[in-house]
Amino acid sequence: MSTPGTASLVSPRVLVVEDEPKTRASVVEALRLEGWTVAEAGRGREMIALLDQQAFDLVLLDWMLPGRDGLELLEHVRARGTQTPVLMLTARTGIDDRVVGLESGADDYLVKPFAVAELIARCHALLRRPAMSTGEFLHCGDLRLDTRARTAVRAGEEILLSPREVDVLEYLLRYQGQIVTREMLERDVWKQSHRFTSLDNVIDVQIMRLRRKVDGEGAAKLIHTLRGVGYRLSLESEPPA
Repeated sequence: MSTPGTASLVSPRVLVVEDEPKTRASVVEALRLEGWTVAEAGRGREMIALLDQQAFDLVLLDWMLPGRDGLELLEHVRARGTQTPVLMLTARTGIDDRVVGLESGADDYLVKPFAVAELIARCHALLRRPAMSTGEFLHCGDLRLDTRARTAVRAGEEILLSPREVDVLEYLLRYQGQIVTREMLERDVWKQSHRFTSLDNVIDVQIMRLRRKVDGEGAAKLIHTLRGVGYRLSLESEPPA
């Protein structure tokens, strides 16, 4: 199974958050030349809206944004469970600033002005990292998945899952807090292209069965359906459709 945050992705999805138009355009162009799919935002609210609409494999985040700065935004997305790697871009050069950025949840730190070659190299390094953790366990609340043993436990009780259910649960956990579309599941879990066949019904049934096992009676709901959009695994409840 292809997992996010690894070099196996055909076209990593990268979000560039930078308010200076020329810098943003230069970075976006460099990333697209790598063959990556790139979205861009100039404000924090645009960044949050994009993260609510789709999943990304990497975020390039400018520290000095108008309104809510990059540090506040980073703390916000980490607090809601989003584990996407974040490369912080900043003109701040002090060691204390770097420490603050990394402790707030940044995965790497690049000082402006920077060489495009270094930016690309750091992006490649972050995309090669496991998405959620360098270990073998993925967590969300009281749910824990051992990716090597391929076993899941919730509230201390083992959940009996089929091999496909383990694949889907791992994928949802790695994109925890973000929207996972059916097309993403077709491509990365089922290894099929939406252009040639649609597995929407198969995926819906698989998610329904997985939800019954993971979100048992009395348990807080973790797997949410966003009607017409996709799914999200999150501790936060979804607003009504």
